[in-house]
Amino acid sequence: MSATAAPAARDRSDFRTVTTGGALVGLVTGGAVVLVVAASRTLAGGAVRGGVEALLVLAAAVVVAFFPAQWTAARGTDGIAGAAAVGLVGTVVFSAIDIVLLRPFKAYPWTWDAIGGGSTWWYLPVWWMLGTFLAWMGGLVTAGQAARGGGAGEATLGRSALPAVAGTVVVAAIARLAGLAVSLPAATGGAFTIVLAALALVALTRKG
Repeated sequence: MSATAAPAARDRSDFRTVTTGGALVGLVTGGAVVLVVAASRTLAGGAVRGGVEALLVLAAAVVVAFFPAQWTAARGTDGIAGAAAVGLVGTVVFSAIDIVLLRPFKAYPWTWDAIGGGSTWWYLPVWWMLGTFLAWMGGLVTAGQAARGGGAGEATLGRSALPAVAGTVVVAAIARLAGLAVSLPAATGGAFTIVLAALALVALTRKG
């Protein structure tokens, strides 16, 4: 007796997937922020502290950018849009964690608020846009990886995220060697965003 395998689920954008995935992304983001704050306050030595913070930023960025696409099995428009929605919900969940827990315990230095002219809320819409953008780009890259692999099973998390991680390391290292006046964690986050957007553009070009 032989049996055929059921086709893999793909392009999920239902309410449960979006809300559950978004809650997980928000919780992971909140945990990463707590770890970064803890590292900044406990680790001695600028190089060691910056390296640990950069690794935490990179790990959190991978979760925010690529996990939503894995949960929605992004292969087409619906899955990519679903991944972006997961990212948006994740930013809202993190905002709640930030307001209820991080702000009352003064997790951030006053200079963080000074960037926005003293406002404690300036970064929330920026974060909503950034988190949604990263998950959207991750969905595009994942869908492109699946298309090149010839099937839904080829777009694994490792294959989708590895080029972005490798590119981030290279770009961040170049930025540091060039003497740019930016911290290693900030350089890592900026490099990841730029590399991910570039990979998404390549995926769109190949698809077209």
